[in-house]
Amino acid sequence: MRSRRVAALLALSLSTTLVLSACGGGGGGEAADGGAATVSVFGTEPENTLIPGNTNETGGGKIVDAMWDGLVDYSADGTVSNLVAQSIETTDSKTFTITLNEGWTFHDGTPVLAKNFVDAWNYTAYSPNGLANASFFANVAGYADVHPADENAQPTAQTMSGLKVVDDRTFTVELSGPSAIFPTTLGYTVFYPLPDSFFADRAAFEQNPIGNGAFRYESRQPNQNVMLTRYDQYAGPQKPSIGGVEFRIYGDSQAAYQDVVSGNLDFLDTIPGSFLVDDLYKTDLPERSGSQPYQSINTMSFPLYDQRYSDVRLRQAISMAVDRQAIADTVYSGSVEPADGFVPRNVPGRAENQCGELCTFQPEKAKQLFTESGFTGPIELISNVDSAINQEWMQAACVSITNALGAECRFVPVPTFAEFLTQRDQEELTGIFRTGWIADYPSIENFLNPIYRVGGAANDAKYNSPQFEQLMARGDTAPTLPEAEAAWQEAERQLVKDMPSVPINDQSAQFGWSERLQNAQLSFRRELDLSTVTVTE
Repeated sequence: MRSRRVAALLALSLSTTLVLSACGGGGGGEAADGGAATVSVFGTEPENTLIPGNTNETGGGKIVDAMWDGLVDYSADGTVSNLVAQSIETTDSKTFTITLNEGWTFHDGTPVLAKNFVDAWNYTAYSPNGLANASFFANVAGYADVHPADENAQPTAQTMSGLKVVDDRTFTVELSGPSAIFPTTLGYTVFYPLPDSFFADRAAFEQNPIGNGAFRYESRQPNQNVMLTRYDQYAGPQKPSIGGVEFRIYGDSQAAYQDVVSGNLDFLDTIPGSFLVDDLYKTDLPERSGSQPYQSINTMSFPLYDQRYSDVRLRQAISMAVDRQAIADTVYSGSVEPADGFVPRNVPGRAENQCGELCTFQPEKAKQLFTESGFTGPIELISNVDSAINQEWMQAACVSITNALGAECRFVPVPTFAEFLTQRDQEELTGIFRTGWIADYPSIENFLNPIYRVGGAANDAKYNSPQFEQLMARGDTAPTLPEAEAAWQEAERQLVKDMPSVPINDQSAQFGWSERLQNAQLSFRRELDLSTVTVTE
């Protein structure tokens, strides 16, 4: 049964006048050389310049993933296989010997060598460089020397002692302790290589980034688009048939949706909530839409740097005040499942129903805890509104909270994802803000370490728990995967006790495409699979 209050909210959403496209133009076209056709894909403005070690949001991530390839690759179901790596060998899960395949080149024609990985990883980890993804190298021996835990301390080295170049095609990695999942992680963005030209002139590289993947950089117009063209010397096993891709930046996902319907945009990876109701998008896009679960979760995080949110009773009250089933049924038309923990259902290593009653709608208990917490002032939920459906589910959560607690909850919109990220990074968000996570690689660990560890690349709530740190460290250095997963599951139970964020729902992707596209499939990271998509003119 639908929640009447959420349905009322959706009625408001459906009555919203649709905004016409700000971009116009065709859905794609021919490559600049008159060759194979190009495709246009929905995008949001990247937060930073296109450097793998400094990209951890979806707007920049989907572009970086099109331009680079890593040591390993992931199939749509998360299966891991070697890609740039010919082999990754270890006898103790602590020291790894990595040998590269021959024939890979960067887009400037220079070969991809072992030193290009080692140099890139050292540069990303070195704290004075200020790259967002440094913490992903925390388990490499010598990391503390290049990135001290005290952010005011100076590093005592510029390179990590655990990385050694053996020859052009071989390097070794020594970790500070065993890690059973280390090879699985190596297909994530942060582990991509960088060419020598990056280190010679970073500013010039940022104007003309150079990867080793199937598509090379062509141009970028801020807040309009990023253009890539096919790299014909690409060494990967699956060479794309399309001539290039335009990542077109939108300020309104409903405008993007209308452009897909009318053929002015080729691909949209998230259908706006208004068009999920009664599966309207399937009518608008007959035989041009898809729906599939993927490894991702929606959450709301508390700004723990604000003392008003320090009482755990408040955080637990907010969690129990959210009617997750009503949001899943109404906003998502039943296409998602309510979260039962901090790790979504199809992720290897997760445990069932970790959150229990704290993730169950219990208005009376929620109101009791809320009163005991003594919280005063309006409750605010904050989200950007340029990405599909975020606004809808946050508004629905706000309605649920208001009704359950008898306290005012206000939705605070931020126009663009880029503005939202800036405010978040500068700790200017003083209300409960939208968060979420798409798997970088298929493991329970990836839904915990980057988001909740001190210094984690996405610990935006600034959660800090010694108990959680200890449990995660035990999992990170366990000699076997079962032992590691048991420790990480215990760490997740600590998260439930502390509730630094509120799990809302496991995500499922609904996507649509133009009449030009054939074989439109999603990759492991909810991106259009550019290696297999084809165009029919």
